[in-house]
Amino acid sequence: MNEIRQFNTGANRDTDEEKLDYEGFYSPLVIEAFAKYMHKNRKLKDGSIRDSDNWQNLFGDHHEDVCMKSAFRHFMDLWQLHRGYEAREDIDDAICGIMFNVMAYYHKILKDKRK
Repeated sequence: MNEIRQFNTGANRDTDEEKLDYEGFYSPLVIEAFAKYMHKNRKLKDGSIRDSDNWQNLFGDHHEDVCMKSAFRHFMDLWQLHRGYEAREDIDDAICGIMFNVMAYYHKILKDKRK
């Protein structure tokens, strides 16, 4: 269907029904918290700061294993906190750690599909 959105200003646009709604699919609260988590973890033990996109270089020949093991540790923290137990980290770091590792894992899958 070739419907057109007409605005009271006189402007018009095609419909957005088949377009990806990035603004609706994401929570700005979650994106901001995740960015703060990622920024906090840029500082290395030697005091240097890694580039924000350094993780996109992947983690060597065992990238998926590195991501899975780390994601599982963060999940264990989340699960313990969910059950009312103490964990190595707080709930924010646990959730963001899971998000990071899932994203890094999936990034490689999608990158490999584009080859």
